[in-house]
Amino acid sequence: MVRTAFLTLWLLALSAPAALAYPGKDGGEGTWGLTNDRVVTMAGFFIIAGFPVLILVLSIAYHSLENRRLRRVKAEKARRARADVRGGW
Repeated sequence: MVRTAFLTLWLLALSAPAALAYPGKDGGEGTWGLTNDRVVTMAGFFIIAGFPVLILVLSIAYHSLENRRLRRVKAEKARRARADVRGGW
């Protein structure tokens, strides 16, 4: 617990100079630049489309890893079943 608190305080102390480095007046303009309704709408559409794509990619990865695990379990079971034929100690 103490280590987590120390790490949190350390990260906050390291990020404070970057946050306070430029206190100038930018009129609320962010890093993207001047935003209007179209920019905000397109960002929302990208977020809406991004989550299903992320879920699809992660589901495909999970499916392939699960199939790999099942093949390994099946191969281990087959190896144990014919251990007497194989010989050895």
